Amino acid sequence: MDSYTPPVKRLLRDNGCYPVRTGKGDHEIWRSPITGQNFPVDNVIKSRHTANGVLKQAGLPKAF
Repeated sequence: MDSYTPPVKRLLRDNGCYPVRTGKGDHEIWRSPITGQNFPVDNVIKSRHTANGVLKQAGLPKAF
């Protein structure tokens, strides 16, 4: 798998999360209605551990 970013963003959107603004570098800041918090999402996620970490910050279970 080249990048986990597309499936991660798809899972986030399917669960009500949405992008708020651009962050530093190649990151976006997203908001989770589950946790009520903002969290960064890298535009090139190459590690399944990072992908699962993003989902955890969003209040979602591991998927990779």
